[in-house]
Amino acid sequence: MRAPPARAVRLQSEDDWEEWRDAARRFLAARVEPDRISWHVGESADDLFAAGDRDLPSPPQLELRVPRRFPDLAQSALLHSDPERFALVYRLLWQVTEHPGLLDDRADPLVRRVELMAKSVRRDLHKMRAFVRFRETEENGGSTRFVAWFEPEHHIVRANAGFFLRRFANMAWSILTPEISIHWDGETLTEGPGADRTAAPREDEIEEIWKAYYGAIFNPARLKVGAMTREMPRKYWKNLPEAQLIAPLIAGAQARESHMVAQQVPPAERATTLHALAEEAQGCRRCPLWKGTNGCVFGEGPGDARLMIVGEQPGDEEDKAHRPFVGPAGGVLDRALGEAGIDREAVYLTNTVKHFKYVMRGKRRLHQKPDVPEIEACRWWLDQEIGLVRPRATVMLGATAVRGVTGRTGAIGKMRGSPVPLDHGAGIVTWHPSYILRLPDRDAASNAFSGLVEDLRLAAKEAQAG
Repeated sequence: MRAPPARAVRLQSEDDWEEWRDAARRFLAARVEPDRISWHVGESADDLFAAGDRDLPSPPQLELRVPRRFPDLAQSALLHSDPERFALVYRLLWQVTEHPGLLDDRADPLVRRVELMAKSVRRDLHKMRAFVRFRETEENGGSTRFVAWFEPEHHIVRANAGFFLRRFANMAWSILTPEISIHWDGETLTEGPGADRTAAPREDEIEEIWKAYYGAIFNPARLKVGAMTREMPRKYWKNLPEAQLIAPLIAGAQARESHMVAQQVPPAERATTLHALAEEAQGCRRCPLWKGTNGCVFGEGPGDARLMIVGEQPGDEEDKAHRPFVGPAGGVLDRALGEAGIDREAVYLTNTVKHFKYVMRGKRRLHQKPDVPEIEACRWWLDQEIGLVRPRATVMLGATAVRGVTGRTGAIGKMRGSPVPLDHGAGIVTWHPSYILRLPDRDAASNAFSGLVEDLRLAAKEAQAG
């Protein structure tokens, strides 16, 4: 029996999700098996005489039943630099249309490979946003343009353009990469061919100011060299003006920590730095939870607060108000603070996870417990808050907060009552107010609330004694 003709598909660009999706829909409607398709970009197809997808009818009535998270997973994975990515994602699409539960099988080799590709792409997107450094240049006619050089691992430049448009809408800029370059003149975004590193300036007049700022905010008390190099890999250092400061700052970290303890940072400076950190966190894409929310809900309170309270994550009301602890659980916490004799305005309030994780039920957004990767992704922000505020006592509301602050897990009932030593002061573990709200038994809820008040009083005592 004669085999059906091979299909050699030539996509126009390395990162065109819509073109791949349209071709994949045609193939799926015609039941063209993955092994019969050869995917290529541009004019690189090996068999230029093989049939593509143009002779296949458009499938306007085709209803693809795929898991809800498949489109985001596929769109991210297709930006990977692996030349097999188009074939791999089509093969996964072919399989999940028959077995929708396949994506939940993390042991499946194909699922795991595609998820790792998507994870690598998301990390590269974040690295570009974090490590692009613009330098000021003067164009013909005297106008100013800011130019940056970046070497992405994957095909993420177009996908990241919107971030830089929103962030730097009022200035003319260019981002040069080996594959393509993007340019913004204040009105129109254009693309150009790839460039060489020498096309971007290596320094400008504000370089010394930036290095002085970086040196000033470097916090030796929170220094973890391994974690730092994971977040800021050495391959990006050549593009960063502050990179030349890293080695001497690490070398002098212990001396600087002693100095910081002896000469406390003024509260006004801490508040300013916390505000800048909160603004930076609005662009966080360390995990997918930012999608569908109103943004990052950062902590609030005095920069020199003796008492910090850490919860799990913002809820529906917090996401709408853009403030922590303003919903039903916040009401319980306010009542407990009042009975414990603690002024909320004197407390720094924050959450372990900064975006609202939820699932839609009709028109309602219902809370979902954050997973470990989401907690770990947000620990970077929480560590920064703790390092700046340096509280004498930290209240951890529930298991998520315990993991976010300490990196460990434990039963709340067993951990209550005894202070836990932390890098900054004492940690007090207690019930989360939302846990109290969910208790169906009135007596049990009343006892849990009394326990929360008791733990807050202990935290206030530790804060004053520190």
